This record gives sequence, structure tokens and C-alpha cells, in this order.
Amino acid sequence: MGKMLFIVNPRAGKGQIRSHFLDIVDIFIKGGWEVEVHTTQEPMDAMNTARERGEKVDMVVCSGGDGTLSETISGIVQLKKPPVLGYIPAGSTNDFASSLRIPSNMAMAAGNVVDGRPFAVDIGQFCGKRNFVYVAAFGMFTEVSYMTPQEKKNLLGHQAYMLEGMKSLTNIKSYAMTLKSEEMTLEGDFVFGMVTNTVSVGGFKGLVKRDVALDDGLFEVLMIRMPRTALELKDILSSMILKEEQSEYVYRFKTSRLSLCFQEPVDWVLDGEFGGSRTEVEIENLTRKICIVTPE
Repeated sequence: MGKMLFIVNPRAGKGQIRSHFLDIVDIFIKGGWEVEVHTTQEPMDAMNTARERGEKVDMVVCSGGDGTLSETISGIVQLKKPPVLGYIPAGSTNDFASSLRIPSNMAMAAGNVVDGRPFAVDIGQFCGKRNFVYVAAFGMFTEVSYMTPQEKKNLLGHQAYMLEGMKSLTNIKSYAMTLKSEEMTLEGDFVFGMVTNTVSVGGFKGLVKRDVALDDGLFEVLMIRMPRTALELKDILSSMILKEEQSEYVYRFKTSRLSLCFQEPVDWVLDGEFGGSRTEVEIENLTRKICIVTPE
């Protein structure tokens, strides 16, 4: 069928790829693919490898967590003609794989790479330089993603995020912010914000509404204002649980582009990895930019 570049993060999840690797490669070869394997050695290795070798193959397949997937996509999106992407989930949460209904079973995921169909999905552009696959976020809990040690992620999965996240509840920090989009303008102190293209974040499906399309050119945006009293915090939690469209504290809307301006540098997380500290942020939806192989 053609040439395949298989990028593997051997440390993702519990390192389960190690016991499935030969079976996966065998499935690819039986499917008619000529396979070249690269194991990642350091941060951004997946991105650099996909960018440097992606134009020489017909398909790039990556195995790892959401961070590995994000890096690989950030590499192939830089190519004039991005190859089709296959994905073998092997991380702690695998949010985007869940949204695409890619099997968590590695052998089944490999079979999907061989027998599935390409599906064009949106990705995000962050400040014109970086890309994200399914979430860009700031504020409460977001530092948990990149500060939680890999070993703890491997041991506890998404429970690690909960355990680490509970520590930040005792020290909630707000950020003075102005947000502008065609649909909405917001101004004030906010404790959390996320721009997503997924049905699951951090292993939880309750944070994002169910009517999510991964190829409609729109992000789902969630912004939460700083509560001033315990009663206001209760109202915020109630709004989140009941999935209310809007409240005085919780804002949900869809947009293809937005800008945010902060009075101080704010840390951002892109697909679970540190995305930098910025006072001004521009986020744009790149509609149907990458084709990922998904189940029929």
C-alpha cells in the first residue's frame, strides 16, 4: 500500500507499547505497509521527526498519549502536503482518541489504521506559532497536566490529575482578562478558561457539551469568572453540573477565532503540555486541516 513512518513514545502510559509493539508492526506489514520505526528520545522529537520525514511517506502513525499525538500533528501540519495520520493510543487519558472512537485496545487500534477511513479534523493554531489538537487552557487545574510527574500519570491515570488538582483548590488565583470574538466580548477576573475540540478533557466528559463536531470549524469555549463568595462558587458548580447555557459566572459559546489579553503573564497548557506564559493570545481554528484514520 505504501510507506509508513511509525513514531513511538515508549514512556507513554505504563509503557504498554513495549509488550504490543511486535504485534502492531506485524499488523501493519500484513496490511501491506513498509514500516519505518522511530522511538522518541526527548520532548518535541515526535514533532521534528514528523516534519523532517513526513513528506517521504504515505502515512505517519504515532503511538503515545495526547502529547505525542499533538507533537506529531504539529510536525506534519508544517508540510505542504500533510500525510494521513494513524494513531495508537497509549497514554494516561487519551482524550482525543475517545472523541474519534479509536479503540483503546492497541491491536484493534492498529487494525483501524489498516482498515479505517481518513477523517478530516480541525486543529487549533496558538499565537500563530504552535498548534494544539483538542485543548488550550489556562487557570485553575491546568498546571496539573504538565506538573504531574510521568510516573504518577502512569500509575494512576486520570486519577492523578484529580489528586494533584485538589491541591490547587486551596489557592485559587484569578486573572484580569479581556476576551474578544465575533460572538462575545468578556471582561473581568477569571479563574479558568479552555478552548476545545473534543468531547473529553482530562478523562472527563462532563466539562464539554455533547454536541461537539470535530470538523465544523468551531471551538467550544468555556470561561469561568472568579467567585467572590461560597454561594457564588456553589452557583458555578451548579451551572457546570446542570450544563446551563450561560450564567453570571460560567460562559459557554462556540467560535472559530478569539483573542485574549491579560494584565500579567498567564501560563497556558496545550494538549496537556506547557504552552508558554503570555499576556496576549490569539487562537484560530484551522478547519479540517489534518486527516486521521478512524473506524468506519
